[in-house]
Amino acid sequence: MELDANGLEVLPPAECVRLLRTQSLGRMGLSADALPIVLPVNYVVMGDFVVIRTGRGTRLAAATRNAIVAFEVDEVDPETGLGWSVMVQGLARESTPATAEELANEPALARWMDPDTSKHFSISIDLVSGRRLLTTSRPLVSDPESETISDHGVAP
Repeated sequence: MELDANGLEVLPPAECVRLLRTQSLGRMGLSADALPIVLPVNYVVMGDFVVIRTGRGTRLAAATRNAIVAFEVDEVDPETGLGWSVMVQGLARESTPATAEELANEPALARWMDPDTSKHFSISIDLVSGRRLLTTSRPLVSDPESETISDHGVAP
């Protein structure tokens, strides 16, 4: 198992793609009107692409025409803080009509957008990286005098 400088497990590409397939909501980072934005999107993974649906004429639709974008998805247990994060970087482009027809009733994509008034974009999985937090062995906040940690990360 490879660890990064922060002690997080470095995930191999195949595991990153497997984890991408377990979720349906991610965040897309891109540039719109010369400013960085991050938007929540529903998605599915098809082959070597992340596919999203967006409304026609939206900033997301305009900003993703043959643009390099980042896409991130994660899962974190709220109780333990353990989890993983995967990031994809690739080219976003409008999907072909045949692909759009195939995706029209995909449940993960149908949640937010009407398939009749939206369009599909695919993000090529050119670069993929991921990390997993395996343990929460490091305390967040400690009291140097008593060396104790409270349940809420605040020294008593």
